Amino acid sequence: MKKININKDKLSGHAIALFTITVWGSTYVVSKHMLSFFTPPQMMVMRFILAYAALWAIRPKWSRPVWRDELGCFLMGLFGCTAYFLAENFALTFTLASNVSILVASAPIFTAVLAHFFTKDEKLRLNTVWGSLIAITGVALVVFNGTVMLKLNPVGDVLSVCAAACWAIYAVILKRYVDRYDSIVLSRKVVFYGLITTLPAALIENRPLRMEAFGTAGSWFCILFLGILASGVCYATWNVATKKLGVVVTNNYVYVGPFVTLVMARIFLNEKISWMAVIGAVLIVGGVVVCGITKKRLAAPVGKDENAESINERLK
Repeated sequence: MKKININKDKLSGHAIALFTITVWGSTYVVSKHMLSFFTPPQMMVMRFILAYAALWAIRPKWSRPVWRDELGCFLMGLFGCTAYFLAENFALTFTLASNVSILVASAPIFTAVLAHFFTKDEKLRLNTVWGSLIAITGVALVVFNGTVMLKLNPVGDVLSVCAAACWAIYAVILKRYVDRYDSIVLSRKVVFYGLITTLPAALIENRPLRMEAFGTAGSWFCILFLGILASGVCYATWNVATKKLGVVVTNNYVYVGPFVTLVMARIFLNEKISWMAVIGAVLIVGGVVVCGITKKRLAAPVGKDENAESINERLK
């Protein structure tokens, strides 16, 4: 009987990525409550302050900054925190939430394309293309959830695509640093620069905080959940997953986010789940699995020509 070789390091990477996207998928439900009290920039500032404090408490380590690396961390904070969240939240004010969900979920496609050109070891492959197409189809079914409604709005849709592109830029830059820095220290740097680049938006907005929001245990739970777990711990766990799996495979888990949101909305907001959404979930999982296949015979680089003889030799 042939022994099955299981890469435990890869397996743990998949588990960590799944945990992270489960938390991030849940944030939409939590944010829906908090955005009735706070504006997006206010929420972002609170999240990043709590995240930085939590990460510093976990790893109270300081070292002399390397300014070239600090520039990279600044760009990750700008694109992966500030620009991403601002584009996504403002997109919701212009277009349907379904449009935003589908377009933002295209981030892995942008990531795969950027990684092809800006990394040496993560070239675009046929299984990534097919897996992405399968997964994005599943995302569309999950988002529509039995009610197909598509209304194009140029401003909102462009902002949604910008959010996906910002996340892809963050992901590709991140790859350069995950092997050189402790995950928690790196996340703390990114969150710090995310806070610095978000503050101008909050100051320009100049809206007073609604202090009554701090008077309930539910609101405090939401604030701590978004700040410590979603913005602090999960940025660090995403770094770990990226280190173990690579930027392309890890970011394919972004496709799972809309289904996690749907399930959480069913549990906490009593929203219905249709058969369309269930089929979409199956397609998402299938797409992620196809994207994650690393065997050479199934992951030939796009554009590589092979004759029938060489293919047969590899399949033996």
